[in-house]
Order: sequence, then structure tokens, then C-alpha cells
Amino acid sequence: RVYTDELEKLGVIDPVGDASTERSVVYNGGSLEGYPSRMEPIQKRQPWRPFVREPGVDGFFRKLFGEAPFWVPVVEYRATPPQQDPAKPRFDGIHQDGPYSPGIPFRICWFPLAEITADTGGMAITEGLTEQVSLHPTVKGSNMAIPLDVLPDDCWRRTTFQAGDVLLVNLWSPHSGITNLSDRFRLSMDHRVMAISDKCPLVGKIDHISSDSVTVNDGSQVVTLKIVDSTYVRNDWGQKLTGDDITAFHKVGRDVIVAYDGDVASVVRPTH
Repeated sequence: RVYTDELEKLGVIDPVGDASTERSVVYNGGSLEGYPSRMEPIQKRQPWRPFVREPGVDGFFRKLFGEAPFWVPVVEYRATPPQQDPAKPRFDGIHQDGPYSPGIPFRICWFPLAEITADTGGMAITEGLTEQVSLHPTVKGSNMAIPLDVLPDDCWRRTTFQAGDVLLVNLWSPHSGITNLSDRFRLSMDHRVMAISDKCPLVGKIDHISSDSVTVNDGSQVVTLKIVDSTYVRNDWGQKLTGDDITAFHKVGRDVIVAYDGDVASVVRPTH
């Protein structure tokens, strides 16, 4: 409902009423100029919080882990419109999550929120590729998209997804979104989950930050950690920051996720 509310406000779907989600998210031809590709209006509403408290969702992950889940607040909301350029390649940014969040051993959770067919796109994953080795080329320390030709041609897998499904992906498995060639919006939510007994990151607000240290207040403790050359301090787009760029982006009071080993931060990242 949060998704369809926002799509109605943007004028790109007709009023939903009692229509099923699959029918109601048909693109009505409205202008996509300025369309929020990362769905910031939905991000502000944070619908993931009541979603993971739903008894069915919470119960599934408690059964899976044998204990309570820890939801890392890294969430991406996708309401992907039909592709406007049919010549664009269908793979949309091949990547591994591990190199972007070193030190956080989460499981990727991808939730389709309505039927996602081959035309609608969804996610494609590589079967059997779980080695903890980054396949990303780097530019100035930042991870770039993985070239298609470095992966075996026959490794890709996808299926038709339904609302109620969840796809759990190894954080070292290369995967990619697939462009939407249908007549409707593709609705999904990416999340990250760990068991509560895992080495969970600090989640809190920045009390102090410089090019060589960060202090985080998670509400129960205040922790100061070193930032070294290997620390992946990153922005919203996954680019590695160094020197003055760290304090230009990360400000006191900003929500942040920090993983660490001893007194050294392995990653400093925003939640979006």
C-alpha cells in the first residue's frame, strides 16, 4: 500500500481502489521526468519496520536462524518503471554485496511484492559462485560494476517470483537487477538480515568523525574506532571516500552503520 500510495502521488498509476497489486501498478503513461529511481519518498516512510514485525515474517526468520533476527537497516525500495530504452542491456549493475560492506556477514533478502515475470525483470543470480573474492574492478579504491564477460555464460538463474516469496542470496554471489520490459512497475524490497548472535555492526549516529576516526552512539554505548587505509568509508552510491571527502559526506548526527575488528572500522556506511 505504501508503494501504490506513492506511485499514485507521482501520477504514474491510476487510483488503485480494490484492485490487486498486479493489476493496479500498470503504468498509465504519466511523465517519468524526475522519477525517484531510489524511491526516497518510500524510504522516508520506512515501511520495512512494520513489515519485519509481521508475525509471518518474524516467525520465518526465527525458525531459519533458531534465534531472533537482526535486521541491518540497509534497505532499498524498488518500484522500477517499464524500460524507456529497449536497446539498454537487461543486466542492470552486476555486483557482489560483500565488497561494499566488509565485516558485516549479512544475508541478502530480496522480497518481491507482486508477481515478477521474465518481462518484469526482477533479480538474476549466479549459481555456485560464493567464493569470498571480489570480482569488482576498482577505480581509486571504489568498486565498479562487474563486467558480464568475467562470469560464466551458463551461471545465471532467475524464475517467476510471487508476493510472499523471499530470495536469500550469499553476499559474495554476483547478482543483478534485470530491466523491466513489461507494462507495469516492478515492486520489490532489498533488505539485509543476520542472526542476533552474529557479529552485528554498530547502528547509530555519528558523534564525531575525522579522516582517521569515527565515534558512534548506538543508544547504549559510545564507541570510537580508527579509520585506516583499508576501511571502506562509503557514500550512498558505494563509492569509497578518503581524506576530506569523508567529513564532507558524513556529518555529526547522521545515521550510520559501522562494522569493526578490534578498534579498527572495516566499513562506515550510510543506511541507504
